[in-house]
Amino acid sequence: MGGPSIRTARPGDLSALPALEAASDTLLDGMLPTGLRELPPPATVPELAASRHILVAGDPPAGFARLEEVDGQVHLEQLSVHPDAAGAGLGRALVEAALDWAREHGYTSMTLCTFADVPFNAPFYASCGFEVVQDPDGELAAVRQHEIRLGLDSLGKRVAMRARL
Repeated sequence: MGGPSIRTARPGDLSALPALEAASDTLLDGMLPTGLRELPPPATVPELAASRHILVAGDPPAGFARLEEVDGQVHLEQLSVHPDAAGAGLGRALVEAALDWAREHGYTSMTLCTFADVPFNAPFYASCGFEVVQDPDGELAAVRQHEIRLGLDSLGKRVAMRARL
């Protein structure tokens, strides 16, 4: 029963996560309306080490959830699942584990930013209890502005989402 167990990332896991994120990004090939620009590069090991928390699935990791803090609440900065493990519920398990971790640490909501029209992005997160934030403000608005500067919005419509815990 079940797939890989979900656990807190160990320092030795971090070096594998940039390649895992890059592999996961290939799942977007052909899903975005334009191929004119590439996604930003994966997070570096120092960036990952500075994260609020990282959960991984499997050993070695087949997926991970990178959590940060935005507006005093937890923010799902990155969810990556290796293409070989895609479609098996690993992403949902990571999101559920992230939500559980956030509740256990006293957060009352979780935010994220994602592509609106990719089935395994906004529609998937909606099925996990997230709702679109129509007019993000504060630090969440700053996250969206940063994404615009990175060129993510040129790849497809982006939305901020929030789940109440």
